Amino acid sequence: MNISEVFFSVQGEGILAGTPSVFIRTNGCNLRCTWCDTPYTSWTPQGEDVMLGTLLANVRREWCGHVVVTGGEPMLAPEIVELCEGLRRIEHHITIETNGTVFKELECDLMSVSPKLANSTPPKKGRGLAVAGRHEELRYQPDVLRQLIARYPYQLKFVVSQKEDLAEITSIVKEIGADKHRVLLMPEGTKPSQLREKSEWIVEACKYYHYRYSPRLHVQLWGNKRGV
Repeated sequence: MNISEVFFSVQGEGILAGTPSVFIRTNGCNLRCTWCDTPYTSWTPQGEDVMLGTLLANVRREWCGHVVVTGGEPMLAPEIVELCEGLRRIEHHITIETNGTVFKELECDLMSVSPKLANSTPPKKGRGLAVAGRHEELRYQPDVLRQLIARYPYQLKFVVSQKEDLAEITSIVKEIGADKHRVLLMPEGTKPSQLREKSEWIVEACKYYHYRYSPRLHVQLWGNKRGV
């Protein structure tokens, strides 16, 4: 399985924020978000092939009870079903972090879906010139999102960059029939100062729409670093 990194940390986002977890980050993504905080799995993929048995051994070594399979886009990995079956055998809670563009049947306790908004599309210039059109075409797949939230326990996490994003979020939640109490808004940014700047008005939006606010603990604690 092509893997970018494996590390032990705490979940930084969503309803399980603060939970000690082993992270398995797969390599490769079908989107090219302009603000991607893991470009080494998408814009410039960097990974190596790791045997499934080795991955499971890394999880067992920490034995913390929670594992997060993330990316990149983990649902693209050919071995994702077998990996999740192995994680189930060693009795770990399994979170899948996905952009919601691919559906697969697999073992999962929390499908953490992060649909990408228009704010994610790169400008049609420079490095974005060749990928912006494809990204915009793929980033929002309502039929896939409906399948995911119908099949799995889920949360919907939205990366919020500007106040104009709120109308798009509300439209998506309504279109796919999601429970608004499972919707989380989190600020876009790779620096603690950027998160603080946006958090106040995002919290107010959560109060107004009855969504949840999600911190980004790993950015607050360590900044934009790998392996945390």
